[in-house]
Amino acid sequence: GKLSLLSHVKYEHLVAGVTGGVTSTLLLHPLDLLKIRFAVNDGRSTLQPQYRGITSAFLTIFKQEGLKGLYRGVTPNVWGSGSAWGLYFLFYNSIKTWMQNGNSTQPLGPSLHMLIASEAGILTLLITNPIWVVKTRLCLQYSHENISPAHRYGGMMDGLSKIYQREGVRGLYRGFVPGMFGVSHGALQFMTYEEMKNRYNIYRKLPIDTKLSTTEYLTFAAVSKLIAAAATYPYQVIRARLQDHHHSYKGSWDCIKQTWRYERMSGFYKGLMPYLVHVTPNICLVMLIYEQFTKR
Repeated sequence: GKLSLLSHVKYEHLVAGVTGGVTSTLLLHPLDLLKIRFAVNDGRSTLQPQYRGITSAFLTIFKQEGLKGLYRGVTPNVWGSGSAWGLYFLFYNSIKTWMQNGNSTQPLGPSLHMLIASEAGILTLLITNPIWVVKTRLCLQYSHENISPAHRYGGMMDGLSKIYQREGVRGLYRGFVPGMFGVSHGALQFMTYEEMKNRYNIYRKLPIDTKLSTTEYLTFAAVSKLIAAAATYPYQVIRARLQDHHHSYKGSWDCIKQTWRYERMSGFYKGLMPYLVHVTPNICLVMLIYEQFTKR
């Protein structure tokens, strides 16, 4: 019979994910901040600073608010990324090993990889969504605006408790629906990554769980990320806009309609450049640290 699911929980997966998530976030947070600010900027609001491009935005924020400005919202981002990657790898590998019945040379095929990645992603999102809401809002506290104290968050914990007091559980789960599409993004990326590794090893006539070289891991991680990003980026714009407290939309569908009405296709790809510049090294770091940690 199948071994029980719990017997497959390996804590090094958790540690590997946390380490990867935290390291890459600390290095790359400013790009994430830029992506969020570009994504919510629909060109109609006078409140948001208008940036011309990545470099100009970077310099403007640095001039106005110093390094602190570029690292707004970094605390929930580190907590969020660390716990999300850690939990994701933990869930993903536990479910995967359970399905393979403990035999790591058994290929599962694309649809099962996709299923496992989706299950892991949904479990992770249920736990981490509130942290992402706070992160988005902290990244959108522009230095020059005077917000009511109810909306000015001193930090992560303060943000969580204020959102809960004012908006209840619903507030903490804003953007959860488009977040589920984010799960499909992660699932797509993981599936592509695993498939590429497997096909490559089969092509070299080796067992599929053979370890690869750093360059090979990096190439597969980057390519799989780009494919997933191009396919699913618009959900990120919708999610950031729903979590932004300067906008009020009736829900995901309303947000999609308004974005389309005022900005057409380009609206759904706002912030794509800083996003790609941010996630490509990010996923490479995470995957690399993860593969190093779990080397047998």
